[in-house]
Amino acid sequence: MKRGILILSLLALLTLPAYGMAQDHSAHGGQSGKAAPAAPQSGHEAMMHGGAIMLPELTVDGVKGMVHLMDTGAMMAKMGKKENYHFMVAFSEAATGKAISQGSVALKITGPGEAKAGEPLALMAMAGQFGADISLPGKGLYTLEVGSKLADGAKRQFKFQYTVK
Repeated sequence: MKRGILILSLLALLTLPAYGMAQDHSAHGGQSGKAAPAAPQSGHEAMMHGGAIMLPELTVDGVKGMVHLMDTGAMMAKMGKKENYHFMVAFSEAATGKAISQGSVALKITGPGEAKAGEPLALMAMAGQFGADISLPGKGLYTLEVGSKLADGAKRQFKFQYTVK
């Protein structure tokens, strides 16, 4: 248990520089809307920052959501774990850029060829973001649906897509 918390803490610290750099880049290009998923991304098409795979930002009801993934497959396999990515999402006010770090957040993953999303996975608040280790076991397009109820009490859904090659 302590080893898992230590690993999650280290991963969170490693991703902070990537989060800071991403805040300064307008190349992410936000999108507005509740149901429109971000364009599918692969490891080659998504932006890479410090080893993190950055997906395009989405803006829903005045809140920007920014997702990044870290491929942790080799490290997790050594520990006998099936999870192969670390998923992190950060939220900020679209108008001011002020970080939003309070609330509850969950993730549903729909894998290639699946018609229905898996069970929601509660994301843990860490270093101003929300995250968890996830499993994207095969090649293909994944939909990563983030449900949130942040400090303002409003519920928002963000749909991101990522292609494992």
